[in-house]
Amino acid sequence: MFVARPSLLRAVGTAPALRATGLAPRVARTAVALGRRGVQTETITPVEGFKILNSQRVHRPCSPDLAIYQPQLTWVLSSFHRITGVAIAGVFYLGALAFAFHPWFPAMDSTHAIEFVHNLPGWLKTTVKLAVAAPLTFHTFNGVRHLMWDAGKGLTLKGVYKSGYAVVAATAISTIYLAFFV
Repeated sequence: MFVARPSLLRAVGTAPALRATGLAPRVARTAVALGRRGVQTETITPVEGFKILNSQRVHRPCSPDLAIYQPQLTWVLSSFHRITGVAIAGVFYLGALAFAFHPWFPAMDSTHAIEFVHNLPGWLKTTVKLAVAAPLTFHTFNGVRHLMWDAGKGLTLKGVYKSGYAVVAATAISTIYLAFFV
Protein backbone atom coordinates (compact mmCIF):
# COMPACT_ATOMS: atom_id res chain seq x y z
CA MET A 1 0.00 0.00 0.00
CA PHE A 2 2.87 2.39 0.81
CA VAL A 3 4.35 2.03 -2.69
CA ALA A 4 1.01 2.52 -4.41
CA ARG A 5 -0.07 5.52 -2.36
CA PRO A 6 1.58 8.30 -4.46
CA SER A 7 0.21 6.84 -7.68
CA LEU A 8 -3.25 6.51 -6.14
CA LEU A 9 -3.18 10.14 -5.06
CA ARG A 10 -2.24 11.17 -8.57
CA ALA A 11 -5.06 9.06 -10.00
CA VAL A 12 -7.65 10.61 -7.70
CA GLY A 13 -6.36 14.08 -8.49
CA THR A 14 -4.87 15.12 -5.17
CA ALA A 15 -1.26 15.34 -6.26
CA PRO A 16 0.46 18.46 -4.85
CA ALA A 17 0.52 20.23 -8.21
CA LEU A 18 -3.22 19.76 -8.68
CA ARG A 19 -4.05 20.76 -5.11
CA ALA A 20 -2.14 23.99 -5.50
CA THR A 21 -4.00 24.93 -8.70
CA GLY A 22 -7.43 24.00 -7.41
CA LEU A 23 -8.00 21.46 -10.21
CA ALA A 24 -8.42 18.53 -7.82
CA PRO A 25 -11.88 16.94 -7.73
CA ARG A 26 -14.28 18.52 -5.21
CA VAL A 27 -14.46 15.37 -3.08
CA ALA A 28 -10.69 15.12 -2.82
CA ARG A 29 -10.36 18.84 -1.97
CA THR A 30 -12.96 18.54 0.76
CA ALA A 31 -11.26 15.51 2.23
CA VAL A 32 -7.95 17.31 2.25
CA ALA A 33 -9.54 20.40 3.79
CA LEU A 34 -11.20 18.34 6.52
CA GLY A 35 -7.89 16.69 7.34
CA ARG A 36 -6.16 20.03 7.90
CA ARG A 37 -6.04 21.52 11.32
CA GLY A 38 -7.52 24.98 11.71
CA VAL A 39 -6.15 27.88 13.72
CA GLN A 40 -6.93 27.77 17.41
CA THR A 41 -6.84 30.73 19.75
CA GLU A 42 -6.63 30.78 23.50
CA THR A 43 -7.27 33.65 25.86
CA ILE A 44 -4.29 34.42 28.08
CA THR A 45 -3.45 37.17 30.52
CA PRO A 46 -0.89 39.86 29.67
CA VAL A 47 1.54 38.37 32.20
CA GLU A 48 1.33 34.97 30.50
CA GLY A 49 1.80 36.70 27.14
CA PHE A 50 5.02 38.33 28.37
CA LYS A 51 6.26 34.98 29.67
CA ILE A 52 5.62 33.35 26.29
CA LEU A 53 7.27 36.25 24.47
CA ASN A 54 10.35 36.14 26.72
CA SER A 55 10.71 32.39 26.29
CA GLN A 56 10.59 32.86 22.50
CA ARG A 57 13.21 35.63 22.64
CA VAL A 58 15.69 33.28 24.28
CA HIS A 59 15.74 31.09 21.18
CA ARG A 60 15.97 33.89 18.60
CA PRO A 61 19.24 34.25 16.72
CA CYS A 62 21.34 37.30 17.54
CA SER A 63 22.20 39.78 14.84
CA PRO A 64 25.91 40.03 14.06
CA ASP A 65 27.93 42.45 16.12
CA LEU A 66 30.48 44.88 14.70
CA ALA A 67 33.20 42.84 16.39
CA ILE A 68 32.83 40.05 13.82
CA TYR A 69 33.74 42.32 10.92
CA GLN A 70 37.29 43.15 9.95
CA PRO A 71 37.81 46.89 10.42
CA GLN A 72 38.19 48.67 7.10
CA LEU A 73 39.56 52.14 6.58
CA THR A 74 36.38 53.33 4.89
CA TRP A 75 33.93 52.64 7.70
CA VAL A 76 36.37 53.50 10.49
CA LEU A 77 37.04 56.95 9.02
CA SER A 78 33.33 57.46 8.37
CA SER A 79 32.51 56.59 11.99
CA PHE A 80 35.23 58.86 13.38
CA HIS A 81 34.11 61.70 11.11
CA ARG A 82 30.62 61.56 12.60
CA ILE A 83 31.89 61.16 16.17
CA THR A 84 34.34 64.06 15.90
CA GLY A 85 31.66 66.24 14.31
CA VAL A 86 29.28 65.66 17.20
CA ALA A 87 32.06 66.17 19.77
CA ILE A 88 33.26 69.43 18.20
CA ALA A 89 29.72 70.77 17.96
CA GLY A 90 29.07 69.86 21.60
CA VAL A 91 32.23 71.62 22.79
CA PHE A 92 31.41 74.75 20.79
CA TYR A 93 27.84 74.81 22.15
CA LEU A 94 29.11 74.47 25.73
CA GLY A 95 31.66 77.22 25.15
CA ALA A 96 29.03 79.51 23.68
CA LEU A 97 26.73 78.85 26.63
CA ALA A 98 29.55 79.59 29.06
CA PHE A 99 30.10 83.01 27.47
CA ALA A 100 26.34 83.60 27.20
CA PHE A 101 26.05 83.25 30.98
CA HIS A 102 28.83 85.82 31.53
CA PRO A 103 26.44 88.48 32.92
CA TRP A 104 25.33 86.10 35.69
CA PHE A 105 28.70 84.39 36.22
CA PRO A 106 31.41 87.04 35.78
CA ALA A 107 34.25 84.49 36.13
CA MET A 108 33.36 83.21 32.63
CA ASP A 109 35.27 85.61 30.43
CA SER A 110 38.33 85.48 28.19
CA THR A 111 40.70 86.98 30.72
CA HIS A 112 39.94 84.38 33.36
CA ALA A 113 40.08 81.53 30.82
CA ILE A 114 43.51 82.64 29.54
CA GLU A 115 44.83 83.02 33.09
CA PHE A 116 43.49 79.57 34.02
CA VAL A 117 45.20 77.91 31.03
CA HIS A 118 48.44 79.83 31.65
CA ASN A 119 48.65 78.45 35.20
CA LEU A 120 48.24 74.79 34.14
CA PRO A 121 51.33 72.52 34.18
CA GLY A 122 53.06 72.00 30.83
CA TRP A 123 52.25 68.29 30.52
CA LEU A 124 48.55 68.98 31.06
CA LYS A 125 48.54 71.76 28.45
CA THR A 126 50.14 69.42 25.90
CA THR A 127 47.64 66.67 26.69
CA VAL A 128 44.70 69.05 26.30
CA LYS A 129 46.17 70.42 23.06
CA LEU A 130 46.46 66.86 21.71
CA ALA A 131 42.86 66.13 22.73
CA VAL A 132 41.65 69.28 21.00
CA ALA A 133 43.89 69.20 17.91
CA ALA A 134 43.28 65.57 16.91
CA PRO A 135 39.50 65.76 16.35
CA LEU A 136 39.69 69.23 14.81
CA THR A 137 42.36 68.37 12.28
CA PHE A 138 40.86 64.97 11.46
CA HIS A 139 37.39 66.40 10.92
CA THR A 140 38.80 69.21 8.80
CA PHE A 141 40.89 66.98 6.53
CA ASN A 142 38.17 64.36 6.23
CA GLY A 143 35.67 67.14 5.46
CA VAL A 144 37.90 68.29 2.58
CA ARG A 145 37.99 64.67 1.42
CA HIS A 146 34.19 64.57 1.40
CA LEU A 147 34.07 67.84 -0.53
CA MET A 148 36.36 66.30 -3.13
CA TRP A 149 33.98 63.34 -3.38
CA ASP A 150 31.08 65.78 -3.87
CA ALA A 151 33.02 67.24 -6.78
CA GLY A 152 33.39 63.73 -8.24
CA LYS A 153 37.10 63.31 -7.51
CA GLY A 154 38.65 60.15 -6.05
CA LEU A 155 35.54 57.96 -6.06
CA THR A 156 37.29 54.80 -7.20
CA LEU A 157 38.18 52.19 -4.58
CA LYS A 158 41.87 53.00 -5.00
CA GLY A 159 41.14 56.72 -4.72
CA VAL A 160 39.04 56.28 -1.59
CA TYR A 161 41.81 54.36 0.18
CA LYS A 162 44.50 56.74 -1.08
CA SER A 163 42.64 59.77 0.24
CA GLY A 164 41.86 57.90 3.49
CA TYR A 165 45.54 57.25 4.17
CA ALA A 166 46.30 60.87 3.24
CA VAL A 167 43.76 62.06 5.83
CA VAL A 168 45.30 59.83 8.52
CA ALA A 169 48.82 61.05 7.71
CA ALA A 170 47.81 64.72 7.56
CA THR A 171 45.93 64.36 10.85
CA ALA A 172 48.92 62.78 12.60
CA ILE A 173 51.41 65.36 11.33
CA SER A 174 49.23 68.40 12.04
CA THR A 175 48.17 67.12 15.47
CA ILE A 176 51.79 66.60 16.54
CA TYR A 177 52.74 70.03 15.19
CA LEU A 178 49.86 71.82 16.92
CA ALA A 179 50.31 70.01 20.24
CA PHE A 180 54.10 70.24 20.59
CA PHE A 181 55.27 73.21 18.50
CA VAL A 182 52.50 75.81 18.78
